[in-house]
Amino acid sequence: MSDFISDFWSHYVTILTLASILGCALLLWLTARSRGPSHDDNTTGHVWDEDLREMNNPMPRWWMGLFVLTIVFGLGYLVAYPGLGDYQGQLGWSTEGEYATNLAKANTALEPVYARYTTMPAEQVARDAEAMAIGERLFLNNCAQCHGSDARGSKGFPNLTDNDWLYGGAPATIQETIVHGRMGVMPPQAEAVGSGEDVKNLANYVLSLSGSPHDSVRAGLGKSKFTACAACHGIGGVGNQAMGAPNLTDKVWLHGFGQDAIISIINTGKTNQMPAQQGRLTEAQIHVLASYVWGLSNKPGAAQ
Repeated sequence: MSDFISDFWSHYVTILTLASILGCALLLWLTARSRGPSHDDNTTGHVWDEDLREMNNPMPRWWMGLFVLTIVFGLGYLVAYPGLGDYQGQLGWSTEGEYATNLAKANTALEPVYARYTTMPAEQVARDAEAMAIGERLFLNNCAQCHGSDARGSKGFPNLTDNDWLYGGAPATIQETIVHGRMGVMPPQAEAVGSGEDVKNLANYVLSLSGSPHDSVRAGLGKSKFTACAACHGIGGVGNQAMGAPNLTDKVWLHGFGQDAIISIINTGKTNQMPAQQGRLTEAQIHVLASYVWGLSNKPGAAQ
């Protein structure tokens, strides 16, 4: 793996590129100096369709000139722009820089569009049809890859249309989540709980907290083992939004439902990350997006 982060590949690409261009120039020079054998009538002796003869004429000068210009252009391009390994080019151009420039221009052009929403509270923005149309496009472009185009999520990705929030559903909290991202970590608890039977008993106790199907005998035996979990999930399993610990008393299962799924999480733990959007979106865009997400679960008929 170290070969891919060493200077070897940069030198390899540089040498190969320059050798290819110089090889073309050498080939052009050699072909210009020598002509293949020909007959007295300046033909090569190849005849097609009875009277179509191949002549042994030199390449046209205009063609030769274009070839030379192409080589010169290629060398000039490699001096000005990246193309020789890790050489950045005299103009300092890069795709990342081009993207940043275009993004800055686009954001500047869009500032008047967002200006009217920056001073409005999220609750008011969520009632503005134009703002919600903008928020929907922001969501589809930046959030739908994980949460789905309908924002209902999937296994491992929270549903944003209900009122079950790991870190809280207030507009300010949603905005904080978008800006800084989240890192949810549940460490493996198998050693703290005990044997495999103890883990199974604990899993059934966790299921009992939400009234989900479970083995009541095992749940009774597993209640005492919940002490290892209560530090994050609370004494009654109601969760802790300050830590992002899920509420175990509802029937929302982010990482799968049932005894086997819970046992797997107890044994191996779970890490979930939402990347920070700060730097990708402007402050005004984040405000509109947070308002849109808040509005998904705070409108008439929203799932409770």
